[in-house]
Amino acid sequence: MPVDHYENFPVASLLVPARLRRPIEVIYRFARSADDIADEGDASDAERLAGLAAYQAALDRIEAGTAPQRPLFADLAKVIADYRLPIQLFRDLLDAFAQDVVKKRYADFPELLDYCRRSANPVGRLVLHLFGRTEAIHLEQSDCICSALQLINFWQDVAVDWEKQRIYLPLDELQRFRVSEDDIAACRWSANWAALMDYQTDRTRELMQRGVPLVHILPGRMGWEIRLTIQGGLRILERIRRVRGDVFRHRPKLGKWDWAVLAGRSLTM
Repeated sequence: MPVDHYENFPVASLLVPARLRRPIEVIYRFARSADDIADEGDASDAERLAGLAAYQAALDRIEAGTAPQRPLFADLAKVIADYRLPIQLFRDLLDAFAQDVVKKRYADFPELLDYCRRSANPVGRLVLHLFGRTEAIHLEQSDCICSALQLINFWQDVAVDWEKQRIYLPLDELQRFRVSEDDIAACRWSANWAALMDYQTDRTRELMQRGVPLVHILPGRMGWEIRLTIQGGLRILERIRRVRGDVFRHRPKLGKWDWAVLAGRSLTM
C-alpha cells in the first residue's frame, strides 16, 4: 500500500460500496492520466502543459454542456452530472499537475500546503460529494488526511523527486536544520538530516490525526477503506522514523505482513 502516484486513492476496492466503484474509478482515471501527462515519459515541458491544457478545455466543454467525444471525458461528464460534483475540484487537480511541471522548489510550509490543497485535497472532497457528506467540518477532516498522505509521499520519495529536479522539503526548513541541496544530491544522511525528517514526520502525523474523526462519519465499508488508508500512511511515517529519515537507502514501503497490522489498528480507531 504505497502512498504514491495516486495509490493513496481508494481505487474502487471491495471495501467501496458497489454503486460507487464506477464513479470512483472514472475520477481515478482522470486524475491518473492527467498526472501521467505531467510526470511520466520524456515529453518537453511545453508538451506537458499543452496536454494538461487540453484536459482543461475538456472540462470547459463539460461545464458548457457539450457532449465530449473522448470516452474518458464522456464518462467523467456523466459522473459529474449524476453526482453534481464541483468541476472546480477537477480544475484544481490539473492546476497542481501543471505546477509540478514548472515549479521545483517551495519556500515554506504554507506554500507547500497550498500545493497539497490542489494536488491531493480534491480527491477526498470528491469522495465526500459522492456520499453526500459535504459538511464543512468533514471537508476539513478530509483535507487533513489527503494533505498528510501527499506529504508522506514527499518524505518517502525525497531521492526519487531529486531525480526529477524537485525538492518538496520547504527551503526555509532546510536552512533552519542546516541541510543543503548538495546533501540531497549526494544522498547524505546526517544528524541534521535526521532532525529535519523527524520534524516533518511529527508534523505530518499530527495533521493526519486531525482527520481521523472522519472515519466515523463515512458509512460501512467506506469507513473501513479510509481507516486502512490512514493507517497505511501512519505506518510509512513509522518506517521513516525507524531509519531516522534515511530514505535514501531505506525507502519505506509496506508488505503483506503490514496489512495484518493495519487491519488490527483499524479496529481500534
